[in-house]
Amino acid sequence: MTQPAADRRVPHAPNRIPNTREPGANPRGETAVPRVLIADDEELIRTGFRLILTSRGIEVIGEAADGVQAIAEAERLRPDVLLMDIRMPHLDGLQAAKRVLRLLPHCRVLMLTTFDLDRYVYAALAAGASGFLLKDVTAAHLAAAVRLVNTGDALLAPSITRRLVERYATTHEADQAGPARHPATASTTAGTASIHRDLAALTPREREVLALMGRGLSNTELAEALTLSEATVKTHVARIFAKLALRDRAQAVVLAYETGLVTPGSSTAE
Repeated sequence: MTQPAADRRVPHAPNRIPNTREPGANPRGETAVPRVLIADDEELIRTGFRLILTSRGIEVIGEAADGVQAIAEAERLRPDVLLMDIRMPHLDGLQAAKRVLRLLPHCRVLMLTTFDLDRYVYAALAAGASGFLLKDVTAAHLAAAVRLVNTGDALLAPSITRRLVERYATTHEADQAGPARHPATASTTAGTASIHRDLAALTPREREVLALMGRGLSNTELAEALTLSEATVKTHVARIFAKLALRDRAQAVVLAYETGLVTPGSSTAE
């Protein structure tokens, strides 16, 4: 590492996605100080991130040097936010994140990566991660990202998530053809955009809202496209999340593609 962690830059800051977590799902409240666990096999990264976060009033409750240790420490310390490197020894960050999210459903996982369009990032989003950060993130951006996901928001803008999905969805489905898939991200059988069994719980309007979310529309853009109030749109989004057990909007975009509700290359709104 040639530059101090606090001085490194990230090319593009992510856009905020409105908090649509179900009421009461975040008992800490938006003003609570996040309790953070840092999992990375590079001690210098862990130390730098710890210094950055603690200097900005965020509590770092522990560190882990590999995926196995990350799971053990998460279960022991029960963090609000887990900063998890995607590539670690013994057990990679993706598999570790999946296990942590099963053990601690309300823990928010931010994946750390070197590249902003990494196929593992897509898999992490499908597994329930709340977003990703580049390792050359600025100090201010790192602290803001941790506080953001602690409130229940997702870190990625839908348009960024959509680019990941369009690039990796086909490969991901092929990789998953053998082993059983997670029910929340299972694809439809061959054919044209047939309704996934999980989507049967949605009303026609809710399916329409989910499809537009998958194309990258914000709540304001959804309201304009559907001629609805923004409050009504937020209600539809919250109901979709509740019915499909989605953690945030980033995961909703992934599901919209994997169920065939939206297909790569379809018209989008930026």
